[in-house]
Amino acid sequence: MGAGRDDGMLWDIACPKQAGRVPGIAMAGFRDRGITPPGFRLIPHPAVTLILVFGGTIAVEDATGRQQRGSFVTGLGFGEALRTLRVEGFQCLQVRLSPLVAYAVLGAAIADLENTVVTLDDLWGREPARLNEQLGDLSTWEERFAWTDAWLARRCAASPVSPEVAWAWRHIAATRGMVRVEHLATELGWSRKRLWSRFQAQIGLPPKRAAKLVRFDHAVHGLVAGRDAAGIAADSGYADQSHLHRDIMAFTGLTPATVVKEPFLAVDDIAWGWPSRGRPGNRTAWPE
Repeated sequence: MGAGRDDGMLWDIACPKQAGRVPGIAMAGFRDRGITPPGFRLIPHPAVTLILVFGGTIAVEDATGRQQRGSFVTGLGFGEALRTLRVEGFQCLQVRLSPLVAYAVLGAAIADLENTVVTLDDLWGREPARLNEQLGDLSTWEERFAWTDAWLARRCAASPVSPEVAWAWRHIAATRGMVRVEHLATELGWSRKRLWSRFQAQIGLPPKRAAKLVRFDHAVHGLVAGRDAAGIAADSGYADQSHLHRDIMAFTGLTPATVVKEPFLAVDDIAWGWPSRGRPGNRTAWPE
């Protein structure tokens, strides 16, 4: 486990030592050190996120003003208003799901997750309580990762994303969001309306916003890595630096100069292996 307040972190973080069964799933364990302030933001990224809280309390507020506590799920690009209200000595296992995997895990519910957060109790009834109890009973993070990996593998056995939607998502990810929706529709032989409808239903965002989210994700991590905003804007397909500024404000409510200090971004290289995304046993949450 690692990372203390002296190096910019607020939590102890554990990562799996072994690769999981299903490509497109990444996991990390978090334990609060008692110094997490209320009001910290969860920065959007191109993955659906499950937060499995099995110790302590996390209470959050989403973009609609709805308040939730306990284990929850957020969709892609959940908006700048998702922030914590209360944090008390929590332990949680965070799972990032590629959109292609998330549809198998969540089914049609994925279409209702834009700009919101849903408790797992509301989504799955009594199952989350049993899941959290099981995680709390296990004594090590490796046991929790293995148990959650097996549970997710069982849920991924059905409801795959259609091949056409999967191709469109992979192309968006491979081009870092720098692709026109019209080009995707033409390549598939679909109308723009058909692509929008199928993509929204199975990925959770319309394709144009999904592309903006992927582009934002690469850009904001470039800023965290210390690159200059003008160079990132040019390399990432933004019209200019002001365009980059507007996108970061839209996704986070923060300026490019302040977003780089956010704790949620500071853990990415530890918990998720950004930017290499190649750490053994901690696969990227996309684009598989």
